[in-house]
Amino acid sequence: MPLLKEPHFPAQAPLPWILPSLFAAFNVMLLVVFSGLFFAFPCRWLAQNGEWAFPIITGLLFVLSFFSLVSLNYSDPGILHQGSKEEGPMMVHVVWVNHRAFRLQWCQKCCFHRPPRTYHCPWCNICVEDFDHHCKWVNNCIGHRNFRFFMLLILSLCLYSGAMLITCLIFLLLTTHLPFSIDRVVAIVVAIPAAGFLVPLSLLLLIQAMSVSKAERSYEGKCRYLQGYNPFDHGCASNWYLTICAPLGPKYMTEAVWLQRVEEPDWVPMQNPPFPMCPSSLSPAVLPGPGSGCQPQLVALYKPGKGPPGSGEAAALQEVKSGVVKGRSSDEHLKGLWSCIGDSQSLPGPSEA
Repeated sequence: MPLLKEPHFPAQAPLPWILPSLFAAFNVMLLVVFSGLFFAFPCRWLAQNGEWAFPIITGLLFVLSFFSLVSLNYSDPGILHQGSKEEGPMMVHVVWVNHRAFRLQWCQKCCFHRPPRTYHCPWCNICVEDFDHHCKWVNNCIGHRNFRFFMLLILSLCLYSGAMLITCLIFLLLTTHLPFSIDRVVAIVVAIPAAGFLVPLSLLLLIQAMSVSKAERSYEGKCRYLQGYNPFDHGCASNWYLTICAPLGPKYMTEAVWLQRVEEPDWVPMQNPPFPMCPSSLSPAVLPGPGSGCQPQLVALYKPGKGPPGSGEAAALQEVKSGVVKGRSSDEHLKGLWSCIGDSQSLPGPSEA
């Protein structure tokens, strides 16, 4: 009887999410370990000698930092559900934000047109509303729904690192007359990383505060609509309210599918036109109807100010009734309609035409 050779299966590569998850867990453990050493040695000596203010203040800051770190790890950044297969990249959707027209970009992986400021994260493989950046320290995206937790984490870590550094320095000053002990060694070991983290965290907090004041996003960089005029900027006070205090609105894991449904499936979308579109040609009752020879692409318009504050661009898009407007069917008008359209993401508004 011939011997059968056992099949040899190739070694499987490690899952891509293991290392980022382990790095995020390591950061949590690092916070817990250094805090344990801090409370077990310098804070214990201060509490035994009647200095209760330092352990109480640093203890409250540790609880706030740990809560914000864990909450940010498991928070929803504003994930948009994948679109319908009926939607196609040849369809055109245009929305208005403060007199600026934005052509929604097609996401090939999520199969839907992304709202303004929505980006597909390559690390998480999801589309996130108001995407700011992907934070590898917590292995999560920072977007519309968890940006306030991110700001809380940076602020609490800055205060906690500063409090730890000041407490360790005061402890070292109060114990200069005592012989060298393990308490002083631990105080030095804790004070060095506390000072090392305090400087970059303070710079990050300052940068993020400036970005919130100007209604900017980290990933956007040098975008066209941010050069001289930002349509998402409502003023410093309003920007902080919308970012920190305004209601977040509903989650979009189920509602976003509604945006991708084609209301007129019998229409055949035409190819992407090579010319830009004038905002003045986006007036109602000017698109040709189903009976015309040339079939236009579906255009959805959004007027700002109809959504609740802080509801995000995706929530505002849910209020848009993206129905097909019937009108003249002349080929001359269709040619003029696409005479000004382009593939750029940001188009000038009616006041700038």
